[in-house]
Parts: sequence; C-alpha cells; structure tokens
Amino acid sequence: MKYYIIAGEPSGDLHGSNLMKGILGKDPEADMRFWGGDLMSAVGGTMVRHYKDTAVMGVWDVLTHLGKIRRNFSLCKRDILETQPDVLILIDYPGFNLPMAEFANKNGIKVYYYIAPKTWASKEYRVKKIRKIVDRLYTIFPFETAYFKKFGIDVHFSGNPCMDAIAQRHHAEESLTDFCKRTGIDDSKPIVALLAGSRQGELKYNLPAMLHEADRHPECEFVIAGAPSFTEKDYAPYIKGHNVKIVFNETYQLVSHARCAIVTSGTATLETALLNCPQIVLYLMWGGRFADFMAKKIFIKVPYISLVNLNLNRTAVEELFQCAYTPEKMHSLLNDLLDETPYRRKMLEDYAELQSVIGGPGCSTRSAEDMVEALQRT
Repeated sequence: MKYYIIAGEPSGDLHGSNLMKGILGKDPEADMRFWGGDLMSAVGGTMVRHYKDTAVMGVWDVLTHLGKIRRNFSLCKRDILETQPDVLILIDYPGFNLPMAEFANKNGIKVYYYIAPKTWASKEYRVKKIRKIVDRLYTIFPFETAYFKKFGIDVHFSGNPCMDAIAQRHHAEESLTDFCKRTGIDDSKPIVALLAGSRQGELKYNLPAMLHEADRHPECEFVIAGAPSFTEKDYAPYIKGHNVKIVFNETYQLVSHARCAIVTSGTATLETALLNCPQIVLYLMWGGRFADFMAKKIFIKVPYISLVNLNLNRTAVEELFQCAYTPEKMHSLLNDLLDETPYRRKMLEDYAELQSVIGGPGCSTRSAEDMVEALQRT
C-alpha cells in the first residue's frame, strides 16, 4: 500500500521514523512518501521536503513567509494528487496538516492523524473540523482520549511515542562518568540541564532567565540541550559571558544524568519527567502582564501548561508562567531540587505515577499495526 506522511518538526521526524518502522514491520512492501527529516529518511521511502525547508513559527514568521507557505501547500497538494496514496498520515503540526487533511478528504483519500492536535489547550473550534475530515485519530495521552471521545470522534490510544524514543536513545546504559568524558562536561559538579525550547521566541525570552540562575550557582555545571533546529550561532548572543556549555543531539542523555532541569513548557516537560529528572517549568514571552492576562483568560483552556501536571491533574512540577516567574522564586525552587529535600522526593514519586499513566514503550508499533490493519479491511 502507498502511505503519504507529513511531519513538520524535529519531534515529528523522530516519531514519524518510529511509526514508519512499525508500518514496514506490518507491511514490508509499503511504499512511503513523506515530508520529514533525516530520521525518517534513514528508514527509507521518498522525501518530498525536509522540515527545515517548511518550518514557520510565530505570527511574524508566518507574515514574512507567506509566499513560501503558499508554495509548500501547492506542492503538497499537487504531489498527493499525482501519487494517489492509500492514506495520508499526519503527525501533529496542525497549522499545515489540518488544511492538508481537508484537501485529502475532499479528494477521497483516507486521513489518519497521528499525535492529535492539542485542541484541548486552545483553538477548540478545530474539533468540529477534525470530526468531519479525519478518518482515524490517534491520541497520546489518556486525558485527551476522553476529551475527543466526548465530541463523538473515533479515537485510538496506543500509548505515548516518547516512551519509544526514550527506550531507543543512544548510550542508554552509559554511566555519568563516561557521558561527561564523551561530551566534555565537568563530572565533579552537579549538572543542571537547560531546555530552552526550539523556537527563536522561546530562546529570546527564556534562556536569559535560565542563564541568570546559572550565574548564581558556580558550584553547578549548567548545560544547554541544543535544539535540532538551532546551531551554536543561535545561542552565541545569549551565552557570551556566561559559564555554560552546549551539547547537541544529547538531550535524553543530558537530562537522564542531570541533577535537575529548567524546562520550557512543551513535550520536553514530559520527556524530562519520564527520564526521572526533577524540573522547573519556565515559560516567558512578550507582553508582560497583558500577555499573561490574555493567555490565561482567553487562549489557554486548561489549568496547567506542563504535560506532567495535565496528565496527573495536579501540580507535581512548579510552573513559572509569565508573571509567576521571579528570579528569587526560580532560585528558591532550584535550591530545593539541588538538595535532597522532601520537595524533590515527592516530585520523583509523582513521576513514578506518571509513568504508569503514560504506559510503556511500543506505541509506535501498536499504532502502525492498527493503521495497516484498518487499511487492509477497507
């Protein structure tokens, strides 16, 4: 059968590659064509566009790249019509993928959505469209499974693909000493991992606050987990004058060996918890109190911004969102995580519960098998 897969970000490339492996395991003759990255390309098939050539983030970026966006939409639509796949598989990336789902649906092509759009957080109006144009929706959290079901959507939950990615990480059994030796990190100091996001805006507003805390803890080794979408040049203007290191392609390894982490909200908060690293969730953006008010009253429809707290339905990790952040609050929380405190121990206990909620590895294979079997039946 012919599969057309669209992933528009580094995380989508990772989860897409694991899904492709699962599809090939069930359908060895699968003909796969995709928009993705190097990881998906390594599995096989034909790449149409690399996500680095399609990624557009933020309102300003969208406005200044309208021509590029239109060209990508046109190319994708034309390519889908010419190749006539049996199914279009979409991975997150709703700004691009939902219009493509609508296009495929109108042209009689089945649409499977893997890693459902987070309409439970914002833009709930998209739910009606999803119900109309998506044939099978795959969720990755138990709470969102219940959310979509209440709208009468055919929902399939097979676990969370982060568990597969973590289980398959390189150097999984590596000791702290060997990791530090390989990456040039000082193993005589406690490591604090800094995960400042993968967008320029996130870097601009969150990394300076993280580096301010690094300056207050010379007894620790602060290490930035370099995002796949960035290079050292992206970090250079921020880290000048600060005693921090950057490592690329080592995020899981860094977090698993860190004493604690400061994490910009997103999937990274869940991954940090699944790797048993105590964390502080930090999310700062433009607009100060005005943006804080607008976000909480209008745009954000859930009680928490971190996937840890959302899945546990309580505050397991502290969230410093916009006006909730102060340097002193950050300093106090970090001290509690660096020391062996009741606060740190309770967080690790909550992580154990979270892991039981999320489930074990194998999500990618189970979802892929379900997709292939559903296609074979029709």
